[in-house]
Amino acid sequence: MLLGAAAVALVPWSVVVTTQLAGEHVVRHWDIAWVGFDVGLGVALLATVIAAVRGSPWFPGFAMAAAAILLCDAWFDIVTSTSRLDLRLALASAAAVELPLGVVCVIATRSFLARAPVPEE
Repeated sequence: MLLGAAAVALVPWSVVVTTQLAGEHVVRHWDIAWVGFDVGLGVALLATVIAAVRGSPWFPGFAMAAAAILLCDAWFDIVTSTSRLDLRLALASAAAVELPLGVVCVIATRSFLARAPVPEE
C-alpha cells in the first residue's frame, strides 16, 4: 500500500520537477558523485558474482539491484552528455555494456528462481 501511494505521489512531483527545475545546474563534487555511483555499481556487480558462485539465496536481490543500477548508469550517462561525442559514447556504452549486462542479470535471476525449491506451507 505504501509503495502504491509513493508511486501515485510521484506523478504530481514529476510535473513540479519538470516545470520548476533549471535545464542546467552547476554542482560541487560532481566527480565524487560519479565515482561513488560507479563504486556502488562495482560493489553490486561483485556481490552478484560472489552470490552466484556460492549459490546464495541473496543472488536474485543482488542481481536485480545490479540490473537497476546498470539501467540508471546508462540513463544518466546519456542525459548528462555534454557533446555529440559524449552522447555517442554514452549510447554505445549503454547498447554494448550496461543494458546487455542488465538483461543478463534479469535472465539469470529468472533462471535462479525457476530452479529454487518451492517452500511448503
